[in-house]
Amino acid sequence: MRKFLLVLLVLVVGGAVAADRIGVRIAQNQIAERVQSQYGLAQRPDVTIHGIPFLTQALGGKYGHIDVRIGDWTERGVTVSDVTVDMRDVTAPLDQIAAGNSSGVVAGAATASALVPYSAIKKNAPKEITSIRPDGDRLKVGLAGSVLGFQLTGDAVVKLKPTAQGIRVTPVSVGSSSLQIPVAALSWTVPVANLPVGSRISELTPTPQGLRVAATAHNVNLARVQAR
Repeated sequence: MRKFLLVLLVLVVGGAVAADRIGVRIAQNQIAERVQSQYGLAQRPDVTIHGIPFLTQALGGKYGHIDVRIGDWTERGVTVSDVTVDMRDVTAPLDQIAAGNSSGVVAGAATASALVPYSAIKKNAPKEITSIRPDGDRLKVGLAGSVLGFQLTGDAVVKLKPTAQGIRVTPVSVGSSSLQIPVAALSWTVPVANLPVGSRISELTPTPQGLRVAATAHNVNLARVQAR
């Protein structure tokens, strides 16, 4: 009898684990479908609900950590890559989700990040900007030509600033000397201002692969986030 009970217990636990993994896959697929539909994505994103057991989270309507990997994302004609959304402390009441109602789905914090290729940053640059590249924790541009009678050669360090219109790029120095021409003549804007979940870009970090941008929003009601 003891052996029988032990085998039965193993089967019950195994069944619960299987049900848990099946449940998390169903939930991940549903989230992926909604994100794809809401944002008109060509491909379904990859969703991961962290934490075991999943069923305990589902019954409680609270999830500690959900990752959504979107991949490529296009805003105002600029395509960025490696777009991810990291959601923490997500509230999703089971009864509302079961009824197809997402009005109660709220993320305590949602951080979106993406990689902006340097080719996209240079696309709208003045013709005197010949190249753009990372230089440690900053960016440099190559200069050639003339502006307002000033001959331009060599490299310039640039300042990056997120704005409501996009990422403002402004050369501020050539070598160790400040530019003597109006910086507006060599400044331009990369028209990427927002990332998914309605978050405004606030962090800019140069990397060898491109400019890593990030944005964090708090108390995000996913049902109220408008698509592009």
